[in-house]
Amino acid sequence: MTNVKLAVIYYSSGGTNYQLAQWAEAGAKEIGAEVKVLKVPETAPQAAIDSNPVWKAHLIDTACVPEVTLADLEWADAIIFSIPTRFGNVPGQVKQFLDTTGGLWFHGKLANKVVSAMTSAQNPHGGQEQTILALYTTMHHWGAIVASPGYTDPVIFGSGGNPYGTSVTVNQEGKMVEDVQATVKHQAKRTVTVAEWVRKGNQ
Repeated sequence: MTNVKLAVIYYSSGGTNYQLAQWAEAGAKEIGAEVKVLKVPETAPQAAIDSNPVWKAHLIDTACVPEVTLADLEWADAIIFSIPTRFGNVPGQVKQFLDTTGGLWFHGKLANKVVSAMTSAQNPHGGQEQTILALYTTMHHWGAIVASPGYTDPVIFGSGGNPYGTSVTVNQEGKMVEDVQATVKHQAKRTVTVAEWVRKGNQ
């Protein structure tokens, strides 16, 4: 068991990445981590949200989920991001939040955080790998330690085989094509375990 503090930070307009975040929470808690599930603040115009019933309903359903703050990043030993791809890049909402972390970065507060990421898209080659790598670019600037899943467990092959982080395809009905629950849990446990190694190494 561990006492690692994990922040699972997600952005979702339809619920997929929220579900991935919940599975990550469950996996991390199975090995004793203290977990916060947090959402990136929504910055899209209300008119755009209102024009999409699924988006609007999801925001209503998750109104009780707290928004991530810089204090949460400082609190966490490990961070898992769950975000959709936007043209092979991170969503604007996520980029806007990341751009506020300069103060923490400047004071070395993000160095040695153990980080990992997951993503989704509407087709198998919709930019999933590139989105994760784009996010990891910021993590490298932080001085964080990237704990990608690689091929550290057979479940990764069964869910698409993305070594950079769990990725999932979402069909037109909003359903996940791949069964990634076990993969997400493995990734969460691996992230927490690496964070535990880092903590012990710093003692």
